[in-house]
Amino acid sequence: MSAPAGYETLAAVLQAALTEAAEGKGRDRHASGKPFERQPMMAITAMVGVGFPLGQAQKKAQEAARFAQAGDTARARAEILGGINYLAGALVALEGDGHDR
Repeated sequence: MSAPAGYETLAAVLQAALTEAAEGKGRDRHASGKPFERQPMMAITAMVGVGFPLGQAQKKAQEAARFAQAGDTARARAEILGGINYLAGALVALEGDGHDR
């Protein structure tokens, strides 16, 4: 999918978040071979509400800020991508299982 003109940078960030979830730490730690909407984050969200992924995104943002301030941009980047994926999970939960799009 190509990005609209002027949005290539945003598309690259969103692609990096997707890659992190599907092929990186997200897959290794959380997926257990399950699709995104059936992973533990989404199951917990179904049990306790959208506050769970929103709170996790806030935590990721705090961690990213701490790593960035310490000059550890690689770890800050990983936390930011994780936060994006938690926010995506919150949106999937709000809109249903994600198959309606």
